[in-house]
Amino acid sequence: MSPSPSPQLPSTEPLDPAAKTAEIICVGTELLLGDILNSNAQFLAKELAILGITHHYQTVVGDNPARIQQAVTIAQGRSQLLLFTGGLGPTPDDLTIETLANLFGAPLVEHPDLVADIEAKFTARGRTMPPSNRKQALLPQGAMVLPNPQGTAPGIIWSPRPQLTLMTFPGVPREMQAMWRETSVPYLHSQGWVNATIVSRMLRFWGISESALAERVAPYLSQGNPTVAPYASKGEAKLRISVRAVSRASALAQIAPVEAGIRALVGADCYGADDDSLAAVVGTLLLERQQTLAVAESCTGGGLGQLLTEIAGSSVYFKGGVIAYDNRVKINLLKVDGAALEEHGAVSAIVAEQMALGARLLLQTDWALSITGIAGPGGGTPAKPVGLVYIGLAAPSGEVISYKHEFSGYRGRDWVRQLSALSALDALRRNLLLRAG
Repeated sequence: MSPSPSPQLPSTEPLDPAAKTAEIICVGTELLLGDILNSNAQFLAKELAILGITHHYQTVVGDNPARIQQAVTIAQGRSQLLLFTGGLGPTPDDLTIETLANLFGAPLVEHPDLVADIEAKFTARGRTMPPSNRKQALLPQGAMVLPNPQGTAPGIIWSPRPQLTLMTFPGVPREMQAMWRETSVPYLHSQGWVNATIVSRMLRFWGISESALAERVAPYLSQGNPTVAPYASKGEAKLRISVRAVSRASALAQIAPVEAGIRALVGADCYGADDDSLAAVVGTLLLERQQTLAVAESCTGGGLGQLLTEIAGSSVYFKGGVIAYDNRVKINLLKVDGAALEEHGAVSAIVAEQMALGARLLLQTDWALSITGIAGPGGGTPAKPVGLVYIGLAAPSGEVISYKHEFSGYRGRDWVRQLSALSALDALRRNLLLRAG
């Protein structure tokens, strides 16, 4: 396979750093239809933040020349770096390069070295290049090649007018990411775009609502740099701390006191940061204490065990569980009292407690969690509505307690099951923090 052609990078007129802004334009009707998740925009947004490049707008536009031109016309009036993904393939609906050339009045010029590179890539795969792929070697006059080391669709780096730079990438994420890292980032450094960095730290909370969290940390929400912004997602509340600084080390130094202040205000409601999960945090606490865990599940049907076993090395502390969907399993395996089941029903505090105790004794662990509830959509009553869940917890001391949750605003069976499993992990986390053994 022949190597991808090296780009002759264009230079642009110097910009005031404060005026440098980037914009992402993703081309593809499949994105508008929801057939494909727009992970390219997410990747580029994070990368721009790492480089400290200001980024205010994103656009998704279908494979239509008039609408692509309209999107570019608007974008060039407010941004100096336009990043395009998609529309670089060989088919008739791949229109990004042709549309940009028409918009800025530049003829398309075939690059023989690109034709040779594309042919070599097909040959390396044991195939012959279709004639349609020659289209990918047509670039606007004056544009330079942005090499694609992994695919056949090259991009361009082009300054069609002063203080405007266009970069185009294919829609395939792995190709786009390689092109970005290997060529685009060095280019942006060389052109003076990178003079700061934006670093974020995401604090994660369970057991407190977004509004209650915002009230508790209100003094931090009104400050400038670092900024603090609240979010909510699937029962979890989050706070993003972001700072613009000259270096990552400087940014982290500015974030640290803000994070410490927030943690002091919220206490155990903050369970972690960034990529932490409740299951991973619980696992770390169990490992530190050299303790073990078992579970007994009814309405979650193994979902709690799945969360626990997603963590590598969890077999050290997680011994297993019982999916006690039928009451006979609760009675025969977990030794739940039949009279209690008859009197209180399977969805009750006493049954949750007996399930947890039964799991702990059956699997001989330090701790055990249980979940029993009504996940819906049917099965609810006025006394026990859909979304009612009891969580049982059996502790090393022999104490057994239960927690009642009413997950209102029903959003489906999976929603109730997920909140139940995560709430069970949070209950254990809080008890592990409170108890030394």
